[in-house]
Amino acid sequence: MNHLGFDIEKLKIGSFDFTCCEGCQLQLANKESTLPEFLALLDIRNFREISSERLDDYDIALVEGSITRQDEVERLKAIRAQAKVLVAYGTCACFGGMNAQKNKFDKEECIRTVYGDKEIDTMQESHKISDFVKVDYSIPGCPVNKEEVERIVVSIATRSPISLPKYPVCVECKQRLNTCLFDLGEVCLGPISRAGCDAVCPSGKTVCLGCRGPADDINYDSFVQLVREHGLSEDEMKEKLAFYNGFAEYLNHEG
Repeated sequence: MNHLGFDIEKLKIGSFDFTCCEGCQLQLANKESTLPEFLALLDIRNFREISSERLDDYDIALVEGSITRQDEVERLKAIRAQAKVLVAYGTCACFGGMNAQKNKFDKEECIRTVYGDKEIDTMQESHKISDFVKVDYSIPGCPVNKEEVERIVVSIATRSPISLPKYPVCVECKQRLNTCLFDLGEVCLGPISRAGCDAVCPSGKTVCLGCRGPADDINYDSFVQLVREHGLSEDEMKEKLAFYNGFAEYLNHEG
């Protein structure tokens, strides 16, 4: 037994989804593992994307998706009570994700738009899972980086240090010799967003929208000044900052 309280030789793991597209689970369900030792460590007890088994004796719970209904709150708390380690993975679980866009609108209007005349009384605002339970580790991304999830799960099993990149996406972008999208007239969140995605969006000439949330110790004021110096729209900047809800504290402070 290790200091976390579970058998290090075979890790019992469950993966659970809430309000989301399940894209992060699909990343893990890919049969080709990039870490050969990863699958050897796992005893999958509950993971509906790859198995019909539904067992509740897991040590680690991977949780994807935001929380938007009261019944999800109760299910999440039950998962937390069983799991020795709970990992939020994916932008929705970590920040509320794109689902948080609906928080800007009237609840009744949203229900009418989506469900028409059907009676729906369980919907609430979109929340990150840490609003309701203790989260031991967070792995952001839309979707997550499969290799990063595998590395962190292996690190949990082997009691190795766990960390995410502290620097911004711009570092990875420069390493790939990309042309800065600011120089192409685009508002890109790369200067303030956490790296770890290998700058996949800017490398495809698509702006970073900050799906991994803010990097450590960002200089938000300097970023706003950068937008102004390039003559770009601050409204567009704020819209992009709000897209995944990862920069909510900065937008709320500014407001």
